Amino acid sequence: MKRPDPNNSKHANDDPALKARNLSKHVSSPEGLLTILDQVSLEVSKGESIAIVGVSGAGKSTLLGLLAGLDVPSEGKVWLGDQELTALDEDGRAALRANSVGFVFQSFHLISSLTALENVMLPLELSGATNAHDAALQAIRTVGLEPRKGHYPHQLSGGEKQRVAIARAFVVGPSVLFADEPTGNLDNRTGENIVDLLFKMNAESGTTLVLVTHDLGLAARCDRILFMDTGRIDRESRGGEDRSPEQMNPAGGESTP
Repeated sequence: MKRPDPNNSKHANDDPALKARNLSKHVSSPEGLLTILDQVSLEVSKGESIAIVGVSGAGKSTLLGLLAGLDVPSEGKVWLGDQELTALDEDGRAALRANSVGFVFQSFHLISSLTALENVMLPLELSGATNAHDAALQAIRTVGLEPRKGHYPHQLSGGEKQRVAIARAFVVGPSVLFADEPTGNLDNRTGENIVDLLFKMNAESGTTLVLVTHDLGLAARCDRILFMDTGRIDRESRGGEDRSPEQMNPAGGESTP
């Protein structure tokens, strides 16, 4: 089977925002060495959006964690911009993430003892920003939650929590935003609203977006869709808002619009 070309995208002439070469991840198990990720290479251009899809256990979240520097590969290299992420120690990776990366997770990952506004302020304060309050307040306004800025996570709905998480992700002005099943804990209507907000803010900021999802409708809104199977990128499809999941064949290839 022909593997997708990591340089084959409508942004291929742009400088890459993210690049990976020959990433593998092995872990020990009672049955012996288990390969979770197997020689994965890809390239994502500045401002591009890609979706990584596949069945549970295909290696999607593992790949996302390696690309974001949350974990280290058994083999291979990752570059964030012109910086080789895999050449840095843990502190170096953390510093690079703080300045260049945003995260939106399925389970929100808000700090329960902080208000919505304080949760958004946190990454700015950790990076030593002097305007943390004003910048966080503007981010809260952008996601439509200024009236809820003083509420704690337990006082917010699931959709409101994800809005806070999105504001926190964008407030640092990341060059790359990683989203792991961002609508996984939301009902369909709330999930659609969150997706609209995520893509709106992404377009306005010019941030590169890399998301993991089971939702082909969400994936179809990205520029490219990478289909994973047993730890490898099996194939690639074009995305775009004009494409619906019915226009893609999950079993392989694309159907004709």
